[in-house]
Amino acid sequence: MYDEETILLTPSGYARLEKELERLRTVQRRDVAERIRDSQHSGEFAENTEYEEAKVEQAMVENRIRDLRRLLQRAEVIRPDDIPTDHVGMGSVVVLHDLGAGEDWTITIVGSVEADPENGLISNESPLGRALMGRKVGEKVAVQVPAGRLRYRIESITK
Repeated sequence: MYDEETILLTPSGYARLEKELERLRTVQRRDVAERIRDSQHSGEFAENTEYEEAKVEQAMVENRIRDLRRLLQRAEVIRPDDIPTDHVGMGSVVVLHDLGAGEDWTITIVGSVEADPENGLISNESPLGRALMGRKVGEKVAVQVPAGRLRYRIESITK
């Protein structure tokens, strides 16, 4: 269904990237251009660090715009019908029970592009994501991390 060039994104991940691209194109590009214009009037170019910093920022903004455009062109949004609930797969919302801490943790399995572990978005390519893929409710998984071995039980899988 997907080739290796395809970047899988959840609908919310796609929307976040589109929003970032729009902000870069409409707000940040203009702000940087104004900073460059303003800094051109404050001293000689050879010693104008404000100008140099603005030019570096401009290059970073343009590179990010280019990267986001390429990424969105290769992106395939995961359809809700393609998100499994009988096993863990791309887009699955998984409730894990930490067998060591005794706490539940809700995560969503996403592609590496939209991974954000602090917000519960776990890459399918991460150690935890790889350990969970294909597993079912009730199964236990163990993941080796720098701090030691973590053990979880899958409590539920939803969309």
